[in-house]
Amino acid sequence: MSFLRTAVEYLLGGPKVGGASEDRLRRWAALPAAQLALPHGRTRYVVIVPATARHALRHDRLISIGAVGVGRAQLDLADCYTAVLRQPRARADADVLRHGVGAEAQLAGVDPKHAMLDFLDFVGKAPLVAFGAGVARPVVERAVKSILGVPFRPPWLDLAVLLPALFRESRCATRDEWQHRFGIAAGTRPDVLADAYATAQLLLAALDAAARSGWGNAAQLIALQERRGAAVPA
Repeated sequence: MSFLRTAVEYLLGGPKVGGASEDRLRRWAALPAAQLALPHGRTRYVVIVPATARHALRHDRLISIGAVGVGRAQLDLADCYTAVLRQPRARADADVLRHGVGAEAQLAGVDPKHAMLDFLDFVGKAPLVAFGAGVARPVVERAVKSILGVPFRPPWLDLAVLLPALFRESRCATRDEWQHRFGIAAGTRPDVLADAYATAQLLLAALDAAARSGWGNAAQLIALQERRGAAVPA
């Protein structure tokens, strides 16, 4: 059903790219949906960290994105993607500066359409993971829709919700506090890819705890999120 809905919306809305780029989009849209009932050890998750700037219409605008794959419950350092989307003018919002995306990098970044196509190729139809998906999700989904003209609604896992549910004895709240709890070192320099690697290590801790507690697949973790009052639907 999710594939049919995506295909219909794709045809009705129409992509904002043509030629070879549109062919890439069609191949991505035709990929089978994520099999959320598979065990964690047979699922590829993609952890993402976006850097954003406040848009004039009060929506956060995607400036940069880092993504790391976690497959077979293991972190593969080579399975990663990062890009700075070229901007018409440099932004100095706090989130952009915190991730070290300076003015020169913003003005010399990747064409947004190419960046989003590469991002979709990297992600495929894998479940996405973020610490604070309520913030990351609308930014990323809106960016794909506005830049490429196609709907993008993958299943999401939110570690800000799942970690407290899986480690109830902990009083951690922020990502930094969770990293300290598990002994995960922060990156040597601020950027989205370093943050994605650190967040991916948090995901590994979450998947291990989830499997030991009987939450053996992504569908069960999504259900756990919803029970915690943070619906992040597939």
